[in-house]
Amino acid sequence: MAVEVFESIKVPTSTVWKTVTDIENCDQILTAILRIEILVKPKNGIVGLKWRETRKMLGKEAAETMWITRAEEGHWYETQALNSGCEYNTRVSVIETAEGTKLFMRFDATPKTFLARLLSPLGFLFSGMIKKALRQDLMDIKNNLESR
Repeated sequence: MAVEVFESIKVPTSTVWKTVTDIENCDQILTAILRIEILVKPKNGIVGLKWRETRKMLGKEAAETMWITRAEEGHWYETQALNSGCEYNTRVSVIETAEGTKLFMRFDATPKTFLARLLSPLGFLFSGMIKKALRQDLMDIKNNLESR
């Protein structure tokens, strides 16, 4: 299952990049995030950053441990999480435009266990919820940055 969303933001790409890579403080911008706990902080760059994120999902708290696996400074980074027999990968990208920045997010879920593969056809039931959550994250970022 793959979900993609994007949002145009009327601020410079460098400002958007700085905001989307400030994982430690993203709970101050993203309304769905309740808490962030940094588990591993690399000496340089963002690759290797690992954190536990607690979000409000479907009226309940859900915690996920995630880490940044790859990045191209100023352009994109990829995160990974493992849960319930699935591997979750997200790519966050910033692209400079004439009006400012286009911010993209792509979420992929790949079943890794027999049970997860068996249930994967039901993924379409969750794709709408995931798309809505990603759109809200992008709107939170946009609203925060454009109101400064």
